[in-house]
Amino acid sequence: MIKVKDRKLLLLPGDGIGPEVMGEVKKIIEWFNKNKSLDFKIEEDLVGGASYDKHKNPITDEVFYKALESEAVILGAVGGPKYDNLEFSKRPERALLKLRKELKLFANLRPAICFKQLVDASSLKPEIISGLDIMIVRELTGGIYFGEPRGIEPIENNERKGINTHTYTTSEIQRVARVAFDLAKKRKNKVTSCEKSNVMEAGVLWREEVQALKDKEYSKIELSHMLADNCAMQLLRNPKQFDVIVTDNLFGDILSDEAAMLTGSLGLLPSASLGAKDKNGKIRSMYEPVHGSAPDIAGKNIANPIATILSLAMALKYSLDLDKEANQLEKAVQSVLDDGLRTKDIMSKNMKEVNTSDMGNAIIAKLK
Repeated sequence: MIKVKDRKLLLLPGDGIGPEVMGEVKKIIEWFNKNKSLDFKIEEDLVGGASYDKHKNPITDEVFYKALESEAVILGAVGGPKYDNLEFSKRPERALLKLRKELKLFANLRPAICFKQLVDASSLKPEIISGLDIMIVRELTGGIYFGEPRGIEPIENNERKGINTHTYTTSEIQRVARVAFDLAKKRKNKVTSCEKSNVMEAGVLWREEVQALKDKEYSKIELSHMLADNCAMQLLRNPKQFDVIVTDNLFGDILSDEAAMLTGSLGLLPSASLGAKDKNGKIRSMYEPVHGSAPDIAGKNIANPIATILSLAMALKYSLDLDKEANQLEKAVQSVLDDGLRTKDIMSKNMKEVNTSDMGNAIIAKLK
């Protein structure tokens, strides 16, 4: 069997429950190395609050350059109440924004999948969400989070004004729409594009450019346009009408969190942030669970590692061309859920509650 050489994976556990869930991912990578003749070289470093505590900086240049040189970055979680009063540039979340911006990770893929074993964990009726499988593609490096001018400035009458600028260009819109259309070709050939073209010029441009790309290059894809606020309502009313949703940075942030909660637990959902292919066909990428750092349960070994483990599965699929191994890992997760094993966040009647490390070990047992 051919060994895959020099595959560098950078693990950034971060804050809160990040180190605990990343520990399980590390065990699975080591299992693949040992049992599947893969040869991933794991590097681990600090990010977010953990980095600030040591370096007074949420991400150091050294860690950033490690990210540049890695096949994929897998991140745990950043942030926590202890950092809420830091100046804006020093907050843990700035590390995420720097990585996304400087690695040019413009497309964020967030699946919202309702696991059949956990239909009852959702707050919606089973018939509404059973079989749910949505992919949200969020533009990640433009829009109101990065637009200039921005800031807080004094104005007359002792008041202050906060400024953020929402801006997009043709190329920024079309490159993320292309990701959505290409994904749709492997799914149900259906894309919903969301914006606020009724009140925002940037939304008008978004709608026009997505439509133009569809007409020029993706004639077989079914494209519909929807206002973002209506999409938020429709996700609760009839979520299974959607397959691939493509939207901007701000609306994608909101809609993907809403879609995630349809499934019953943020502890189950992974995400991928992807850049453009280089001349060798490789992409820069970062993978992370949708959930946050959950400082209230940090250090208790009760966090759900499945979202981070499935983020590794996405890395195997999208960055490392290891679809077989990705599918094997996803099936192992499903099999453990079939067996009734549950961490505290998804525990229900007649199931068996396990801790973080037990869940990781059970998934490895299924890989065997």
